[in-house]
Amino acid sequence: MLDRIKVLESEARRLEPAPAQRQAWNASVQQYADDFLNSIDQRQAYETSEDYGRALQDLPVTDEPKSLDSLLALLGTHVDGVGLNPASGRHFGYVPGGGVFPAALGDYLAAVSNRYAGIFFGSPGAVRLENQLIRWMCQIIGYPEGSLGNLASGGSIANLVAITTARDFKQIRAQQVPQAVIYLTPQVHHCVQKALRIAGLAEARIHYVPMDAHFRMDAVALRQMVQTDLAKGLKPFLVVASAGTTDTGALDPLDAIADVAADFDLWYHIDAAYGGFFVLLDEWRPQFKGIERSDSVAIDPHKGLFLPYGLGAILIKNVEAAFHSHHYVANYMQDALKLADELSPADLSPELTKHFRGLRLWMSLHLLGLAPFKAALEEKILLCRYFYERIQTLGFEVGPYPDLSIMIYRYVPADGSDANTFNEQLVEYVQRDGRVFLSSTLIDGVFWIRLAVLSFRSHITDIDLCISILHTGVVHLRQPIEAAS
Repeated sequence: MLDRIKVLESEARRLEPAPAQRQAWNASVQQYADDFLNSIDQRQAYETSEDYGRALQDLPVTDEPKSLDSLLALLGTHVDGVGLNPASGRHFGYVPGGGVFPAALGDYLAAVSNRYAGIFFGSPGAVRLENQLIRWMCQIIGYPEGSLGNLASGGSIANLVAITTARDFKQIRAQQVPQAVIYLTPQVHHCVQKALRIAGLAEARIHYVPMDAHFRMDAVALRQMVQTDLAKGLKPFLVVASAGTTDTGALDPLDAIADVAADFDLWYHIDAAYGGFFVLLDEWRPQFKGIERSDSVAIDPHKGLFLPYGLGAILIKNVEAAFHSHHYVANYMQDALKLADELSPADLSPELTKHFRGLRLWMSLHLLGLAPFKAALEEKILLCRYFYERIQTLGFEVGPYPDLSIMIYRYVPADGSDANTFNEQLVEYVQRDGRVFLSSTLIDGVFWIRLAVLSFRSHITDIDLCISILHTGVVHLRQPIEAAS
């Protein structure tokens, strides 16, 4: 057995590269990253391909190692050279992620040190660091001292944590689910619907609250709906508002909704995954009045703080309620209970094993300071408003004036041809061109094109290019129509 152990040890030690090997690999990866970033302005925002990365399927996992250069070449061609480029400043579709460089340094160090950030006993420093960041986020939205939450992978898990906590705190047992009532608007992010299903609330009564002309929740209608449901003997318990919807960027009347939630003892959750960090701007902070009165808020640093994908947050006032829903004790974890100076992330979320994802945010905030983040956030709002004004001069119809940095618009052909079809073809034209990326949405049967400005690399020249491409696309699509007439 000892001889076999020694043979295996020799082979297994290949998993620990020598310093010279690490240095060579680091140099190659750094060169790849530098080449990518140095050419980011010349890269397409969307790249079509004949095989869409299928060549990666031809690389089998074998017992023998492969060269890093060959792997980077495949990565460059079949991953970073195909599809949507989320790092591009001309990515105006969906809700762009970020990718500020210090975040990559934080992720690299987190992976190298492999700190276990799930339990305080395992890494007191990592847990303290992450809890400090969560408390800072609680502070900027106006939550009282003692509030906490969790750094999640994104808004989907953050909303799930909040909904699960609300369900348990409001004592919605299985037999009560069919009588339980949840209030949303049709514009709420679909991950909220998904979280309700996962949390066992699929059979609850989901009542959609009417919206005003700006796609914001009607708080008066909400009050009337709650009163009607109570009179029917139902159990209203949760209202979900949006601080920046995905479709249109709408900001619900948070303070008026808070009044309703307080009057009827509803758990008040706000999905601010996209729009929450605009609260950092003094000029726009009054629009968020009432967010501090909510029970929980989902907010994504990988959106409003321009970090790479994979970092959302849930902020909760009633930490005891979150603890009750998510804490669990296992026999093999008995040693980890000896230290409890800070609440552990594992006690406030579904995750036990957890990446030290907070280091990317910590590094970025401290290396860069808050000032450039605030400047970039304000710039994105103004860029969206600039687009709103300019696109109308080209004959486009626009939706509501943007609350934040997302808006909708469409071109209505003067010849009476189907506007939905025309705009769908226009989006396809833009995506084939590839220099900018736009996405679309369907609201009450109307096909709208969206502009979502949130990349820290998006500037006025990128918006002007987008407008120019749209104008060229309209001219190109109208030619066959005009020729036929």
